[in-house]
Amino acid sequence: MKKLTPLFAGLFLLFLSPGTKAQTTGADYFAGKWNVLLKGLPNGDTKMFFVLEKKDTTITGVVQDSTGKEIAKIDKAEVGDATATLYFNAQGYDVNLVMNKKDDDHITGSLMAMFDAEGERVKQTK
Repeated sequence: MKKLTPLFAGLFLLFLSPGTKAQTTGADYFAGKWNVLLKGLPNGDTKMFFVLEKKDTTITGVVQDSTGKEIAKIDKAEVGDATATLYFNAQGYDVNLVMNKKDDDHITGSLMAMFDAEGERVKQTK
């Protein structure tokens, strides 16, 4: 009986912790450079790059045009497990972009809840 007690204790602890697994936080997922296509804007579809870096549990970064020129800084970011909302100023307007995780390297979302957005992670070449 004394030999079975540690076994039962081990099994009991195993059943208490079924959800313990390594997970990446939303900030880890969204950190990096994203090529985002904004569809249906008044001046037509527009490509932008969002260069994001993890800072503690949130993200900071900049917005660049298709040539790599900085357009704006990210003023604020709200990050969840599978979603991030980025707030920035573009052409004198305060706007936000919602990015929803689609898979490991792709996002969907919307700009100001009016214009569709699709994006993919820019992979660094080695």
